[in-house]
Amino acid sequence: MKKAISLLLSAALALGMLAGCGQTPSSAPQSGSAAAPGSETATEPVTIKIWHDGDEAIMQTIADTVNSQLSGDNITVTFEKKTGLSDQLKLYGSDAANGPDMYFYAHDSLGTFVAMDILASLSEVAGADVLADALPMTVEAGQIGGEQYFLPVYFETLVFLYNKALWQGDIPTTTEDLYAYMQANTDTAAGTYAVVNQHSTAYNVSPFINGFGGYILNEEGQPGLNDPKTIEGVEYNKKFAALQADGDYNTVTTLFNEGKAAAIIGGPWLVSGIRDAGIDFGVASLSDMTLPNGNPLAPYAGVQGVGVLKTGADAHPEAIGKVLAALASPEVGVALAKSSGCAPANSKAYEDPEVAADELIVAIQKTAETAQPMPNIPEMGVLWGPAESFLVAVNKSGEDVATAAETAQQAALQAIADMQ
Repeated sequence: MKKAISLLLSAALALGMLAGCGQTPSSAPQSGSAAAPGSETATEPVTIKIWHDGDEAIMQTIADTVNSQLSGDNITVTFEKKTGLSDQLKLYGSDAANGPDMYFYAHDSLGTFVAMDILASLSEVAGADVLADALPMTVEAGQIGGEQYFLPVYFETLVFLYNKALWQGDIPTTTEDLYAYMQANTDTAAGTYAVVNQHSTAYNVSPFINGFGGYILNEEGQPGLNDPKTIEGVEYNKKFAALQADGDYNTVTTLFNEGKAAAIIGGPWLVSGIRDAGIDFGVASLSDMTLPNGNPLAPYAGVQGVGVLKTGADAHPEAIGKVLAALASPEVGVALAKSSGCAPANSKAYEDPEVAADELIVAIQKTAETAQPMPNIPEMGVLWGPAESFLVAVNKSGEDVATAAETAQQAALQAIADMQ
């Protein structure tokens, strides 16, 4: 298990890059210190320290909003940036004197931290009502073995981004109509495309795999790369891939930003570059596109939120319960949506008129209806490689889908075995 945790720490760190709602991080970390264990009273000030490895502007927005709600309780939340957060928690997650009370990070690292036995269940410090207004998909992202270890704050999914000056007509509501549009409006010889996507990246092909009922990894930690439904999804994606250039990140983003592709399947992290390119873009939810089997596209979602360290729960249970309630409030979601373009986990935040008018945020909210949270168990960290090799073999090397699936499945099983 120690080897498994070590492997997953690096994977969790790599996936933490999708944590900024498309914003550019600043470089002014905050600092603070936790109150001494056992010192919490109704009147004495308490400081709750939260470690993160994300966007400083986002953390500042959260801190400002939460602290304004907690001022009457003499509770102050401070965020401290820790580069390589997974490694830092491995070292200090059980250190009451030098570690944090809570952490803020992506949900897919949760299984690693639970395996390290450093997290408290939210039920130890907060009531079930703290999650009452959260979108169901974001709640699911924070569960391990039936326990809730993670409170969601905001999330990201893939969406359909299109150039209003290039796209002709309405956005298709079926993938077959989308494919017909691509056939009619793609000229590979001229280097112009209707739609581009990272067609050989597992995260970007997840809408097809999940939509067909396949899976990369199930809740029991078993890979499904050779599952018949996974094969069906990859086979179906293959014809789209043939009309989407080489599928590499730099290629597809450059094609779209230079006006050589009318649309791109991507996340909110692309938006700053699109705006810098001066493109007037529109957004549609992938949930509004139906596959031939009648199911909508179902992309993976990445959820950002907080977990509670056991040391923090032991030292400040009442204060942490109040912090969790503040973090779960619609006010935090509204503030993040307005300042950083983040899609809130709190459903009531979308009732704010300004949030409801944001096309990108609303498209992400809509996609949450069919999106699936990325698996949060440790085995997922070693599955990205075999899954991507599978897609590359099919889409770039022309291998038979079923044959490539068997090869990838064996590689996945070996990778999981090597974790033990």
